Amino acid sequence: MAILYALVARGSVVLAEFTAASTNASAIAKQLLEKTTGDNDINVSYSQDRYIFHVKRTDGLTVLCMADESAGRRIPFVFLEDMHQRFVRTYGRAVLSAVPYAMNDEFSRVLSQQMEYYSNDPNADRLNRIRGEMSQVRSVMIENIDKVLERGDRLELLVDKTANMQGNTFRFRKQARRFKNTVWWRNVRFMVVLIIFLLIIGYIVLAFVCGGLALPSCI
Repeated sequence: MAILYALVARGSVVLAEFTAASTNASAIAKQLLEKTTGDNDINVSYSQDRYIFHVKRTDGLTVLCMADESAGRRIPFVFLEDMHQRFVRTYGRAVLSAVPYAMNDEFSRVLSQQMEYYSNDPNADRLNRIRGEMSQVRSVMIENIDKVLERGDRLELLVDKTANMQGNTFRFRKQARRFKNTVWWRNVRFMVVLIIFLLIIGYIVLAFVCGGLALPSCI
């Protein structure tokens, strides 16, 4: 999966989170929340190794995700915008007083589903290109996490490669099934066309032998 981890928080209070891989992204994300608290709206990205932490804070509500560097910035930020809108629409003013992980049981499933969608479904990219929603991402700066976290607080990002391989295997199998179905339908269409063609040829030969299209000498 391109997006491996996501959370929703009020300030430094995590309200919901989900991870798709064995990783310590949660610990790093919580430190980022503590180091970047404030009232100002922000769109910012922090890099560590080949992974990027994308952060969007709007009206005191922060949505954060960790994505593979290859995912770029547009898709992760569209994902964050989607999660922000869904969260506010679902919980409204309850967000202002919710205790840590109050919405985790329910909203972690939403995070999981949308992470899968934005990571693997090509329609997500096509739709976002049409919408053109993320012009604001052009101004996003990418900073190194080491510059944000104090040297003593530094955490190396640990990602279980097996989990990533499982995600890649799942996507490969999905693409293989799609290709197999495409080939199967192509073969079906070819066989149908071939049968119709053979029937037409057979009828023409029969008509020639039987003295006309109505087959007068054969009826």
